[in-house]
Amino acid sequence: MVKRYFSLVSLEEAQQTIADSFSFVPGYSRVPLSAAAGRITSAPVFARSSIPPVHLSAMDGIAVRSADTTGAHEQRPVTLHDAVRLNTGNVVPEGYDAVVMIEDVEIGADDTFVIRRAAAPWQHIRPVGEDIAESEMVIPSNHRIRAHEIGALAAYGITEVEVRDLHVGLIPTGSELVPPGTRPLPGQVVESNMQMAAAYLQELGATPRQYGIVPDDQEVIRDAIMRGVGENDMLVISAGSSKGTRDYTADLIGELGELMIHGVAIKPAKPVIIGKIEDKPVIGMPGYPLAAFTILREVIRPMMDRYGLQPPAPEQLQVHLATTLDSAAGTDEFVLLSVGNVNGRWVAVPQSRGAGVQMSAVRANAYLRIPASREGLMAGEEVSAFLSVPRRVAGESLLVTGSHDPALDYLADYLTADGVLMHSTHVGSMGGILALRQGACHTAPMHLLGEGGEYNIPYLKRYLPDEELSLICVAEREQGVISRDGLGFEDLGTARIINRQRGSGTRVLFDHLLGQKGIDPVSVAGYDHEVTTHLAVALSVSAGECDAGIGVYSAAKTLGLAFRAIGTERYEMVCRTRDVEENEQVAGLLKTIASERFRECLKHLGGYRTEETGAIRTVP
Repeated sequence: MVKRYFSLVSLEEAQQTIADSFSFVPGYSRVPLSAAAGRITSAPVFARSSIPPVHLSAMDGIAVRSADTTGAHEQRPVTLHDAVRLNTGNVVPEGYDAVVMIEDVEIGADDTFVIRRAAAPWQHIRPVGEDIAESEMVIPSNHRIRAHEIGALAAYGITEVEVRDLHVGLIPTGSELVPPGTRPLPGQVVESNMQMAAAYLQELGATPRQYGIVPDDQEVIRDAIMRGVGENDMLVISAGSSKGTRDYTADLIGELGELMIHGVAIKPAKPVIIGKIEDKPVIGMPGYPLAAFTILREVIRPMMDRYGLQPPAPEQLQVHLATTLDSAAGTDEFVLLSVGNVNGRWVAVPQSRGAGVQMSAVRANAYLRIPASREGLMAGEEVSAFLSVPRRVAGESLLVTGSHDPALDYLADYLTADGVLMHSTHVGSMGGILALRQGACHTAPMHLLGEGGEYNIPYLKRYLPDEELSLICVAEREQGVISRDGLGFEDLGTARIINRQRGSGTRVLFDHLLGQKGIDPVSVAGYDHEVTTHLAVALSVSAGECDAGIGVYSAAKTLGLAFRAIGTERYEMVCRTRDVEENEQVAGLLKTIASERFRECLKHLGGYRTEETGAIRTVP
């Protein structure tokens, strides 16, 4: 019998249910002082010794009895026969209550000391316990221990600190899962969600405990849940939260305890489970990586705050959205972003919204929330983004939007040496031109063939006619037919192909060549099957999804595929001319492209001519 789909509550309702259902009392442990930085104290810490432990001299000078110096002044100096020579930090002998700086002392031949100014009691003396007295509180409970406080705690005799300690058990379920480091066979998936969860929870101050992969067997999962609940303060279970035939998590939580929520109106991560077993929270996360990441951030992170672990709140930033985002009303949707500062205006470029696309999280440095009350957000609209990096780091981002090339990955790596973080979004050459026109990127890679045979400039004159632009040549590169069997362009009429998206330079070139040959695109099998990168073309061919596709030589070489060239094109990055000199990120890009290191990289990748690499053309 098919189960009914879960019922949904809002994110706010889910968070309130969690707040009302648990006491959020964390455990505690004693950790050595060397491991205490960043931890939250569960009890106050008291000094075990006084600092200083005795009276110390604060100056180089002599220890005196202040009463012996009464009446001393310039016209009537006083000679002292009972004084002790000290250096800074020396113990002041018992019976002496002041120190006179050596600069104010004349030393006589008979070991007497002449002073011309009376000393006040306890002058230039650090009294016992001046810094802290034994049994005085150093830091209170609920305090995040800062790095510089470790030195003070050590000086006060502290060797261990009692800190809050929340043990969170992590159980991955699924017969299709294989451990990290395993090369998955078809139908298998490397278990990554709990690796991510462990790292995330550790960042928040919790202590994760990872369990081995549990197969889709109801009894085995039941045993794992009971063990996890018994050994931890909280339990997180990955996968099994939907309504498939092997999704047992919700039923087992209800059987062993209380199933409070099954389904929250958020995207991704709708089928999340929130339950209670033995008064401990049990969270069931969806199996898709970005859905699991959303639950960690939007459900579990606030719980860490309630447990008193004090996770830092993400900084909010007002940004201008680069593209329109549609969304279903009634559901809060979270969208990952690449954020950067383009000519004094913060711009956000959305990443892929697929729940299984982990690279979206890798490439992103921020995210936004589309409220359930909205059916989307418009391009250019100012919205609030939550940064996942410091604002300074986001400000160093170089937004690159346009045509894809495998060499961009290496270019991005080389740029990090200059402190530039490159965020690439692959929308095709035309998409890049439009993004540049809207001020939504710093630079746009492109390779558009004009009707007269000239690359790029005819399109820039048409779509950005009033702009002063510079084109930085990355390389002249070979485009060709990628296949397993050495197919040529003449074979595409009878082959199944994979195509690039509309607006890409490769698509423009392909359509141009089809027109030259008098071939109707409709007659080409797979013409409407589109992907957004050259590597995606090569992967589709390698996997046998198609017979051939148009792409660059370096992509074919990477996967060991056959390549037959159909032409050489100019691949350039276009930016506003003023940015070449005024924008540090763009200047760093130009410097890196023109470097010998990058030229050598292109030669190693293959299929690139580097004679023009780093050359600049200007429009007009």
